[in-house]
Amino acid sequence: MNKVEARVEIERLRRELNRHSRLYYVLDKPEISDAEYDRLYRKLVGLEAEYPDLVVPDSPTRRVGDKVSGEFASIRHIRPRMSLDDAFSYSEVQAFEERAKKLTEAKLEYVCELKIDGLQIVLTYRSGLLTTAATRGDGITGEDVTHTVRTIRDIPLKLSKPLDIVVSGEIYISKKDFAKINAEQTKAGGQLYANPRNLAAGTVRQLDPRVASTRRLRSFVYDLEGEVSPKTQMDILKNLADLGFSTNAENKLCQNLGEVEKFIQRWGNERNKLPYETDGVVVKVNDMAARRRLGATAKAPRWAIAYKFPAEQKPTKVLDIVVQVGRQGTLTPVAVLEPVLLAGSTVSRATLHNEDEIKRKDVRVGDTVIVQKAGDIIPEVISVIKSKRPATAKPFKMPTTCPICSGKVVRVEGEAAHKCVNKNCFVVQLRKLEHFVSRDAFDIKGLGTKILEQLYKEGLVRDPADIFTLEEGDIEPLERFAEKSAGNLIKSIQGAKTISLDRFIYALGILHVGAQTARDLTGMFRNLDELLHAFPESFREVDGVGDKVAQSIFEFFQDEHNLGLVKKLLQAGIIIKQAVRSTGDRLNGQTFVITGTLASMSREEAEDKIRALGGKASGSVSAKTSFVVVGDNPGSKYTQANKLGVKILDEKEFIKLV
Repeated sequence: MNKVEARVEIERLRRELNRHSRLYYVLDKPEISDAEYDRLYRKLVGLEAEYPDLVVPDSPTRRVGDKVSGEFASIRHIRPRMSLDDAFSYSEVQAFEERAKKLTEAKLEYVCELKIDGLQIVLTYRSGLLTTAATRGDGITGEDVTHTVRTIRDIPLKLSKPLDIVVSGEIYISKKDFAKINAEQTKAGGQLYANPRNLAAGTVRQLDPRVASTRRLRSFVYDLEGEVSPKTQMDILKNLADLGFSTNAENKLCQNLGEVEKFIQRWGNERNKLPYETDGVVVKVNDMAARRRLGATAKAPRWAIAYKFPAEQKPTKVLDIVVQVGRQGTLTPVAVLEPVLLAGSTVSRATLHNEDEIKRKDVRVGDTVIVQKAGDIIPEVISVIKSKRPATAKPFKMPTTCPICSGKVVRVEGEAAHKCVNKNCFVVQLRKLEHFVSRDAFDIKGLGTKILEQLYKEGLVRDPADIFTLEEGDIEPLERFAEKSAGNLIKSIQGAKTISLDRFIYALGILHVGAQTARDLTGMFRNLDELLHAFPESFREVDGVGDKVAQSIFEFFQDEHNLGLVKKLLQAGIIIKQAVRSTGDRLNGQTFVITGTLASMSREEAEDKIRALGGKASGSVSAKTSFVVVGDNPGSKYTQANKLGVKILDEKEFIKLV
């Protein structure tokens, strides 16, 4: 075979292999056996090896490339990838339509699409060739995962037309393939994967595309922009299918909300029959012109909403009840369960909250119980099937000593909680460190539980202030640490030394003080010194802070150990940014509460404006509240304001005021 003949044969083989890949992975209508496909593939590999100058980037043999070295590069999205507002009831879908009808007089049709429980991906094509694939990331920038996405057989490397387009979709692993992969893990003695979504996300983020090529990743795409002018969402889905993409056939054009409700009800009942995981239905306005009129809030489009299916419930058996210890020393009983697949992941533990809750539900070891995931996230025991209770089942009793340090356990007067009173309990200290570095506190990237545990056990970190004295040489000898990763962690720690007052307060882990209460405190106390010298009655002047919380804050700052920690943090170089000071008195004496999403600014920016003008920003509505500022999708604070007769401001009125 000469070179001209080889070129013709190579092009024929590429066409054949691409066609059979589409028939198999996209249309689920294979025409040839796997053995025949492999024969054609090996023949193409041989010819391309013989004539390397005839190899092109979109060849079927080029799907698996070289391993990526180091960290993923960032890709800035052409437009922000917004998240969708959630609906947990049909009435919230009706409210979505009511809001839309206020902004457009057009008759609204809807397209219902199943919400795939996978990883969102953004694909960019230039002149018909796949150039980049990026994760959604924070909506502005994502990670460059082109090397692994190229291995997914139902994502075309080359389109049927030389277009410049951007395509969005979801990458997932089918239930069948997930079971096969876990079976292979069991056979190899490896750890089982928790659920298909996490496995898909982790696979896409592998540095080595050879790993991704073995994981049977698939895709469904649903959005298209660029050199195309679709008039409707149904046009988008048709165009995507015509270009060779895999689209979900289970979609429906609905003329009204009644048809939307039927679609939701059908798949709410039948979702377990699907070959992939779905956790809801995405409802989109079909007409593109209507979408443009509806626009978006700061965080989500007004023309779509994601309905979430109710939590799935399943029976399983309680194998044991163990006790975990939290950062405040609180003991929490946890049911160890016979593993059960629930809402897409294998559940083997569920919280039982406290001793009173166990007694109320009468949960015992050996019981068959009904479990569900609250919000499809946190597993919990709902009830006991007492007809299946074994004769040997005995009531559970809380331990009198800590299961971690053997310290004394007491029940807090007036509360359901039991606590370990040993201040040096290992787990209590570890949980406090985890809280200190968490996202709403110092937000130190790369400092997870396992690393903190190693640092604590090695004696390098005993309290939060010790974190800021770490050096590269301290970290490099630890397990799984190299010079580069140690350097990155130290850089992350040093970069976290400047912090706002509210985050600093939250990081201290004061009992009953969450992130919102910490923000509320900074409305009255502008710096740390004011906090340290305040009395309970001063704290009670802050909206949302009652006697219990005020006393807790006061006692925290009276404790010599806590004051020593604060002093040590300041000596370690922590710089606390002073809370925004008033530059005027226009809002003096007035208290504001913000609910919903503002389009022109974040909640934190709005609260800073209020404080700068002498007002107070609070997280809860009371009779003392002067105004409630209402953005899109307001919560219960809006209802509470109406009940109390508090004046409501929309965003435009608020902007005029500030």
